[in-house]
Amino acid sequence: MEVILLADVKNVGKKNQTVNVSDGYANNFLLKRKLAVPVSKKSVEILENQQENARIAEENAKKEAQELAKRLETITLEFTAKVGKDSKLFGSISLKQVEEEMKAKYGITIDKRKFLDKGPLDTLGLFKLRIELHKGVIGEIRVHISGKE
Repeated sequence: MEVILLADVKNVGKKNQTVNVSDGYANNFLLKRKLAVPVSKKSVEILENQQENARIAEENAKKEAQELAKRLETITLEFTAKVGKDSKLFGSISLKQVEEEMKAKYGITIDKRKFLDKGPLDTLGLFKLRIELHKGVIGEIRVHISGKE
């Protein structure tokens, strides 16, 4: 029996894949647990519509990420930190602080796990942090750390 899988099934196939399985397995396991639907003209049409909608949503997400990347290029976040002798920073500026500052000043919410440049910023100066906004779309933001005694 030919069925369209609604979810990944181990040793059978991936979601949205059309596979040929035995009638008993299809009726007693896949269909009963709503892991698959039988192949028909209507089910194939629904599958194609879902795949097209998913493709369009993916394109829109990528366009939004590219627009956000352009916007991030113009942003420079300013941080002031305490310094001691020889312009050594007390502590550091974390990615969490960068994330919170972006949200507070510009209303941009980016998860700190999306930053490609890990690690705290623990010296004075200008830094460029890369952020993966979407698969294949990388934005860059500048962070300037100045000192106060």
